[in-house]
Amino acid sequence: SRGTDGLRLPAPRRILSSALLGFFNPFAYYLILFKAYALLPGQEAQPLNFTWPIVLTLLSVPLLGQKLKRLSGLAILLSFAGVVVIGTRGSVLSLRFSCLPGVILAAGSSLIWALYWILNIQDGRKAVVKLFSGFTFGLIYILLYNIIFGEIRIPSPAQAIGALWIGTFEMGLTFLFWMKALELAPETVLVGNVVYLAPFLSLLFLNRFAGERILPSSVLGLCLIVAGLLIQSLSRTGTKTVPS
Repeated sequence: SRGTDGLRLPAPRRILSSALLGFFNPFAYYLILFKAYALLPGQEAQPLNFTWPIVLTLLSVPLLGQKLKRLSGLAILLSFAGVVVIGTRGSVLSLRFSCLPGVILAAGSSLIWALYWILNIQDGRKAVVKLFSGFTFGLIYILLYNIIFGEIRIPSPAQAIGALWIGTFEMGLTFLFWMKALELAPETVLVGNVVYLAPFLSLLFLNRFAGERILPSSVLGLCLIVAGLLIQSLSRTGTKTVPS
């Protein structure tokens, strides 16, 4: 649903929900994801992170009381196979991961994102209200993290441009445009299916702009993951999704 203004929720409940949303995203999610990108090539980290709809399906069973359908089981197996292909760079039989900590972090970020979306489902406030309040708490967490584990300093011009780009496009306009698209679309599945183009476009951009040589294992693994996600979408047509 599109949500309500959330005024029926008690103030402590609204604050707690915002605090939890802000902890999962942007704080924990991007902290883990950016570390994964530091350890893995983008062509490996991005598809592994893209497994979050499958993780959402698994978590929906104990947390939302939903049942796991047969198609969902097949989707999970395909996506898991894709994760193994990407993580081992094609050396599936040896199960020798190129960078196990990076693989764990990239795949783990999908768990954080799935939990964040489940909290969104259970919070009836308007999407923009949840986004603003959650990101306000996220800013507090990030400041505290830097004070305790790092330092707060004025960024260089290059760092400031990077932060501005991520804040505007990765965390800002992207969320707002996606929420608006879901509101305007006659069938949300039509909009949701567009997200399956994103990882393939990412491979193209990584090759053209970041100079990464795209490995055949990355393409094959991504195809398996997307195939699993498409099968999964058949069992939950009309369910709204969020960008990652």
